Amino acid sequence: MAEKITPRETDFSQWYLDVVLNARLADYSPVKGCMVIRPNGYSIWEKIRDSLDRRIRATGTRNAYFPLFIPESFLSREAEHVEGFAPELAVVTQAGGKELEERLVVRPTSETIINSMFSKWIQSYRDLPLKLNQWANVVRWEMRTRLFLRTTEFLWQEGHTCHATPEEAEQMSREILDVYRNFCEETLAMPVYWGLKTDSERFAGAVRTYCIEGMMQDRKALQAGTTHFLGDNFAKAFETKFLDSDGKEKLVHQSSWGVSTRLIGGLVMTHSDDKGLVLPPSVAETHVVIIPIGKKGSPELESVLIASEKLAEAIRSSNASVCVQVDADMTKQAGWKFHEVELIGIPLRIEVGPRDLDKNQAVVARRDTGKKEFLPLEKIPAFVTEALGLMQKNLLDKAKKFRDENTHRAGSYEEFKKLMADNAGFVEGAWCQGKECEEKAKTENKSTIRCLPLDSAWNKIAEKDPCILCGAQKENVRAIMAKSY
Repeated sequence: MAEKITPRETDFSQWYLDVVLNARLADYSPVKGCMVIRPNGYSIWEKIRDSLDRRIRATGTRNAYFPLFIPESFLSREAEHVEGFAPELAVVTQAGGKELEERLVVRPTSETIINSMFSKWIQSYRDLPLKLNQWANVVRWEMRTRLFLRTTEFLWQEGHTCHATPEEAEQMSREILDVYRNFCEETLAMPVYWGLKTDSERFAGAVRTYCIEGMMQDRKALQAGTTHFLGDNFAKAFETKFLDSDGKEKLVHQSSWGVSTRLIGGLVMTHSDDKGLVLPPSVAETHVVIIPIGKKGSPELESVLIASEKLAEAIRSSNASVCVQVDADMTKQAGWKFHEVELIGIPLRIEVGPRDLDKNQAVVARRDTGKKEFLPLEKIPAFVTEALGLMQKNLLDKAKKFRDENTHRAGSYEEFKKLMADNAGFVEGAWCQGKECEEKAKTENKSTIRCLPLDSAWNKIAEKDPCILCGAQKENVRAIMAKSY
């Protein structure tokens, strides 16, 4: 029940876990650091997967699947890659009761195993571009875990592409960044900043890494997705070459990119409240629950149940994409059902009682605003479609407003330091691109440079602005800084 949820203002971290557990999105696994995704949570992932998969396919990318196990020697071929992932690797040393001749790594990501296949499949420029994506699980041995946000095993999609030129590969990584950004805003109603990661935050083995960053209700940043321009680094390691149209043998250029079940955690922290889960209608498995109200065994209740089923059918007939359920379990009190519907994030609740039927009406309640309306039964089907669209827009507008109100511009270190100490949210300012300043932000202010924005309104060299970390005035760039998950 909702009473179990710690208020956000009291303890945001505990509030998040309370919502995830009480809304039955996930539970702790017997394996430390892992989670069990429950049906309520997995249905959200299915909605994310299906919506995003359509967008990825529209770029000319096709789905495939690669093995979970990777020969350890594959990782060592790209030195920076293996160094970056070494602390997180899970390694299989025995199988079938015998010591393995070569140890196997449980995939933390699939660049190496996929590149071993690319080197076999790509021979000519006619084989390019090659764009593949897989929906899979990966394992990274995390020290500190939190449901959905950081777990030892998680679900994700990872795309891997090969191109004839570096320009094409970089363009692909930018194209997918736009896919992620639009998906987050249009489907998840989660506004994001997008931009380039600093060199110290680059993906291991990449030339450049791009990201999207969302703001959670505690004003911390959540990295919601990344894309990487890999150049020819992995192509060199695996000798992935092709014969070009000019008759010369050349290395391919690559991109890779991915988002994960972390997006579900982002959804919870962006939209939910102290009553429980709030979901954008686009990722809700059930959009409407109709709750018949009446005394068990009474003749009035029979009429209410019949009217509720008729109303559900009318809503379905009006809009086939709307999922409607009638909660006819009369062993539970109506008040308990109201709390339960709010807790698990059903967008619309409709209450039908004997008195309502006498007036040919029902009560419709929106989960996002809590607003209740008495509506004639015949108007409810059209209202449901309209309300779901308004809810989707309202959640995005509300999240954007919160993010914008908590994004600040700093012109000096003192301003930056105070904003970070006050947990003010995102701070935008000039950065000299010096590693010492980036480290100063981390060590002295427990914050990181989340991205160098690509938005045209921000994408310029701030030659006249001093670096907010050291005061230098040189080829400074705009940066977004924040505390983060």
